[in-house]
Amino acid sequence: MTDTPGPERPTASPAQRFPRTDDEWRAAARGTLIERLGIQLTHVAPERATGSMPVEGNTQPAGLLHGGASVTLAETLGSIAAQLHAGTDRAAVGLEVNATHHRGVRSGSVHGVATALHLGRTTAAYEIVVTDDDGRRVCTARLTCMILAA
Repeated sequence: MTDTPGPERPTASPAQRFPRTDDEWRAAARGTLIERLGIQLTHVAPERATGSMPVEGNTQPAGLLHGGASVTLAETLGSIAAQLHAGTDRAAVGLEVNATHHRGVRSGSVHGVATALHLGRTTAAYEIVVTDDDGRRVCTARLTCMILAA
């Protein structure tokens, strides 16, 4: 969910390392892939996380939204929700992600909604639906995270 700690991002205690609010997550995204892809978080909670991402700058050579960018949006939203479910004394780590791409997008933005399917003691699973500006489904992904001691 964030880059490896370095001189500018020191290792913190679990309570400091894992943001809790929408604003804290937005701040934590600075300098990460989330920022580089232009992902904007609009809501974060254990049961549901939402966000959007521009198509421009995230395309493959044929001009369509890169499938990996869709999966990154999906995994970002699900991982953040899973971390909020895990709490400050545990860490959520991706165990498996899969995606089906339904349609290509050439412009505008895509919007993701991660909805919890299972919130357990050791795993959390999410369905993430990515749609275009017209509400048409672009990608359906599923993410399973393992919950570990931090």
